[in-house]
Amino acid sequence: MMEEKKHRSGFVNIVGNPNVGKSTLMNWLVGEKISIITAKAQTTRHRIIGIVNTPEYQVVYSDTPGVLRPNYKLQEQMLNFSLSALQDADVLLYVTDVVEKVDKNDEFLSKVQQLDLPLLLLINKIDLTNQEKLEQLVLHWHSLLPKAEIYPISVLNNFSVEEVQKRILELLPDSPPYFEKDALTDKPARFFVAEIIREKALLLYQKEIPYAIEVVVEEFLEAKDIIRIRVIILVERDTQKGIVIGHKGESLKKLGTLARRDIERFFEKKIYLQLYVKVEKDWRNRDNLLRTFGYKLD
Repeated sequence: MMEEKKHRSGFVNIVGNPNVGKSTLMNWLVGEKISIITAKAQTTRHRIIGIVNTPEYQVVYSDTPGVLRPNYKLQEQMLNFSLSALQDADVLLYVTDVVEKVDKNDEFLSKVQQLDLPLLLLINKIDLTNQEKLEQLVLHWHSLLPKAEIYPISVLNNFSVEEVQKRILELLPDSPPYFEKDALTDKPARFFVAEIIREKALLLYQKEIPYAIEVVVEEFLEAKDIIRIRVIILVERDTQKGIVIGHKGESLKKLGTLARRDIERFFEKKIYLQLYVKVEKDWRNRDNLLRTFGYKLD
């Protein structure tokens, strides 16, 4: 009997300072095979964004917020997530570039230095420097992170990114998939949009409101430089509709702004997002609506 080929699965977390190209790298790595899960903040350690599946492996990519020295509480939470990503990863991608100062965030770097897990240091934007300066930068980073495998790359010019991708797959542990593979490979872009909006609703609204919301993407029209999206947010009661919209529409406007930023970051395109709120009484208990929204019923 032939030996069954082992399956590899793992969490690959991307960390680094803002504006070094983490999101661009993320989009390259997940390509067209992506399906999106945005996990509820209070129920999981991972903010899962992109999952790539083949019969042999499942890679769960997580793009963390850019590491900042916190000036207010929201940034403290973002930093806490980035710090937790250091512990949760099977493989860590630390992204820097040839522009930023190496000591830009010493405190976070010191945490990375203490890690004992596969670490790939990616020096992005090498097209913006010369060979001599790049060699000096590689030597400097090697002295700071001697255990790291260093890859000079240019994501925009597709230089050495395939090597990084190949190495990631080699480093994945033997493991069954963490998520249903069929359920994650056939989701369209609309699914990502809906999940992002749901995530923002979870952050913005209190108590039962986020759980009473269903997001329906009615229109997703992609042109060369812009994607036009029209979304209906369903709630169960008129009082919920008032809360979602907020005083003079402020809450809905904030929800749209937060969601649009994340959607633009992922698609790397301008997004024109329209949000409408509609009451659909007791939709969570109506079989016909649940089927329409794609929830499988026994």
